Amino acid sequence: QVQLVESGGGLVQPGGSLRLSCAASGSIFRINTMGWFRQAPGEERELVATITSGGSTNYTDSVKGRFTISRDNAKNTVYLQMNSLIPEDTGAYYCNAAVIYWSGGQLRTGDFRGQGTQVTVSS
Repeated sequence: QVQLVESGGGLVQPGGSLRLSCAASGSIFRINTMGWFRQAPGEERELVATITSGGSTNYTDSVKGRFTISRDNAKNTVYLQMNSLIPEDTGAYYCNAAVIYWSGGQLRTGDFRGQGTQVTVSS
């Protein structure tokens, strides 16, 4: 059906930057809102940022001014540019997409999530 694959995580020092990517593939008709979640150990999953197909964005307060979400609709890919990283940004980052896709000759809707990529901010 639809697969999401994240990349770009890693270990970075406080104040550093990382760029996450998430590519969607499969029997996609259209992708509506895409977003990034994160989950730190022992914490609940947190919505970090979202972007609509038209480019409207929203961010959780803790990342405003530091993170930028963007997308390339031609490539079915969403990005998360993370600057001025702090240790509290550490966690597993997952992308999510609301997708209209083909299945059995019919159009269906569904939410899909990637497998996650780890971001660790530490000196």
